[in-house]
Amino acid sequence: MSATTQPAREPLLHVPNLLSLSRVPLACALFAQITYEMWLGALVVFLVACVTDWLDGWWARKYGPLTLVGRNLDPLTDKILVCGAFVYLLQFPRTGVLPWMVTVIVCRELLVTGIRGMVEAAGQKFGADWFGKLKMGLQCAALTGAFLIEWLRANESAGALAVLEPVQLVLLWGALAATVGSGVQYVVKAARLLGK
Repeated sequence: MSATTQPAREPLLHVPNLLSLSRVPLACALFAQITYEMWLGALVVFLVACVTDWLDGWWARKYGPLTLVGRNLDPLTDKILVCGAFVYLLQFPRTGVLPWMVTVIVCRELLVTGIRGMVEAAGQKFGADWFGKLKMGLQCAALTGAFLIEWLRANESAGALAVLEPVQLVLLWGALAATVGSGVQYVVKAARLLGK
């Protein structure tokens, strides 16, 4: 019998991972809704996807399992959903989403994904922290606002638009600030972990 023991294999198909994976078909449905300007559908699908994001983390912490796969799958599917939504909104300049904004968001997410892979490969945990969660929350709020405003615009609700459009703009700029700030924080954190 060998003196070395194989590490236990992590389960792949369990509730948190399935919830994370559900965001991929939800993202595809969302992109179709945006393309065909079905704004109420986009809003509903996006909110369902956001609920799965909260639910997979809650389930993993309460019932388990907390796994390496889950720790990487959750943010990956988040990025597919959020980055894809911002890219698809570029078709509609009236939403306030501009190409340079989407470039900043996508580049930050690619950078953090690459850094996470290097840190995890070095044997260090590199999950989301409060700043990353704030960034995700603001991005989701900005996207929710964009879908809601477009639905109201399609239904000619001028009064609601006058109130919501400035709020959505603040959320969008807040999301950009948190995107850059959390990206810088992750780079510093990774440098510190890799330097040990």
